[in-house]
Amino acid sequence: MVEIKGLTKRFRGHTAVDHVNFTVRGGEITGYLGPNGSGKSTTVKMLTGLLHPTEGSISFRGVDIRQDLTGYRRQLGYVPEEPNLYGYLTGFEYLQLAGRLRGMDEASVTRKSNELLDSLSLGEARWTPISAYSKGMKQRVLIAAALLHDPDFLIFDEAQSGLDIANALLFRHLLHALAARGKAVLYISHVLELVEKVCEHVVVIYKGRIVADDSVTRLRHLMQLPNLEEIFTQLVRQDDMEARATGIAALIAER
Repeated sequence: MVEIKGLTKRFRGHTAVDHVNFTVRGGEITGYLGPNGSGKSTTVKMLTGLLHPTEGSISFRGVDIRQDLTGYRRQLGYVPEEPNLYGYLTGFEYLQLAGRLRGMDEASVTRKSNELLDSLSLGEARWTPISAYSKGMKQRVLIAAALLHDPDFLIFDEAQSGLDIANALLFRHLLHALAARGKAVLYISHVLELVEKVCEHVVVIYKGRIVADDSVTRLRHLMQLPNLEEIFTQLVRQDDMEARATGIAALIAER
């Protein structure tokens, strides 16, 4: 459903994303992984239309998103890594704003906002200013806002950050339910155990370039490694983390 071809972004001679190619398919949860500074955030900014590529294209249902960026954004739901919200609004008012910006009619905005707030255990706080919300509550408001207009392409960037155990479990089930309805889901997280549980397919970026694009099962088989953590460590050529940790512990013990 979403096809990325030759996607490249340069900043004053520095190439942050270098001819990236991958597809996010409808009905599938695709994990997008990489160390800090690998190009994930830059890719996401281009996917949301916040940055224009230096080269390459992003197509949604076979059409370049630049041909109708407004129409594309109506089909996009995005939960950013940091919950930057308008603290003076209540949870319900924020969803009202999100719905109006998406062009939804008032009756639908009101009904779906209330239903989503109740479903995400925010019903009792619907009239409380967001400034009084915990991080987990803010994160749930962002999830509700991303789902409100029933988009076909969803990007979740560390969306479980701040969620308690119950809501994290609910969110995992929600990802599968959305994929079952044919949604294309791009899931970004540093929690590799979680990615392994929820994603059928993973794309790994390292220093701006794609180093893996396959199912978790096939990667395990091809690389003869037992889990995604070890696969990721080998693909991005990380140092021996255990040895580094031991070295740090020894360093702080020096007198």
